[in-house]
Amino acid sequence: MCAFSRENVLQKMNIPWSTVLYFFGFCLYIMDIVTDISLFVNYIKNGQYLWGGMTMMFVVTGTLSTQPFSYVWYRDDDEEPKTLKAGLAVHLFGLGTIFRYYHLLKESCRVHRTTANSPTAERTGTEHNLLFGMATDLCMLKMFEAFLESVPQILLQLYIIHDQNEGFFHQWLSVAFSVSNVAYTLMDFRVCLRRSLPHARQKPSIPSRLVYLFYKLFTITSHILSYSLLLTLSVYSMVALTVLWLLMTVWVHFLKTDFCTSKGLEFFYRLIVGFILVFTFFNVKGQDTGLAMTVYYMLYAIINIIAPILSMFLVPELQTRVFLCITCVIGGTTILGFMCLILYYYYLHPRGMQREPDEVDGLDTKAKATRRMRRFLQP
Repeated sequence: MCAFSRENVLQKMNIPWSTVLYFFGFCLYIMDIVTDISLFVNYIKNGQYLWGGMTMMFVVTGTLSTQPFSYVWYRDDDEEPKTLKAGLAVHLFGLGTIFRYYHLLKESCRVHRTTANSPTAERTGTEHNLLFGMATDLCMLKMFEAFLESVPQILLQLYIIHDQNEGFFHQWLSVAFSVSNVAYTLMDFRVCLRRSLPHARQKPSIPSRLVYLFYKLFTITSHILSYSLLLTLSVYSMVALTVLWLLMTVWVHFLKTDFCTSKGLEFFYRLIVGFILVFTFFNVKGQDTGLAMTVYYMLYAIINIIAPILSMFLVPELQTRVFLCITCVIGGTTILGFMCLILYYYYLHPRGMQREPDEVDGLDTKAKATRRMRRFLQP
């Protein structure tokens, strides 16, 4: 169905296209969690308590880690004591993301009805700014959750599949929804970031979105598979990954990020960003990072080359059909990832990405969210 006919159908049904996208993202988010919980139950039924515990650990860690950020932003944006108490209760139960999705979907439908009945330019702009602010905050929270829950979950399940030389339906279903959630989150992040830039108000082009998505997916996929091979060689590889995480965190701390308003939350933010950098590169401070990116992807290439070679020579019995498939995928996605990276940064990356001073007084919802986004991770 072409874009024109699709929009006509939605107009006849009185459903805004943005609401459909929000709902689709919400469904992916829920299904990612549901499939992980289903996998946890399956492990427990089969007596695999270690795998079940680790599977649930990532679900809980990813969910709880986003709650402090979500509540602090909610508190900063809302001055009503009653709603703040309700918001605190929701976040204490780990439902901050669902709570935000509910309000975003509700507001999206309300704004659509309001602007349809009173389509003045000023009112329409104000209402859509409100939606953009809500969507931007949710996008950043989902970025945290994607890399704290979905990405480690993919790594864990691939490690189990490789270790046991087979996989069952629930494992592949969990991996599929985790990959889908990460992909959608990256796309959503790219759109929100581009719209938050002062000199790039228009939405990014479809080719730009797709190349960016493929660049991230290919590089993340190859890295996860390489890590899974290293973990299969020895569980002590987890120590090396932990050291890498700490090194990335120290580097982020050295950059002196200023994303949060409190020192404690800023330290937690740096820990999370350090963990994200274990899997993929982001511009942490919004500055020129050509050298840092070059060093990062040199290390990335070395890991992707060494992992299959070490597996081949140190543990010959691992050379199964699964191993050969993983090795081929690592090689292919590494090459494709570099191709997309070069294509994106040479031809499609928007200029003027450096951050500009923010206005402090009189910030509305969109302005506050935009300020947070500009201090957040950059492509």
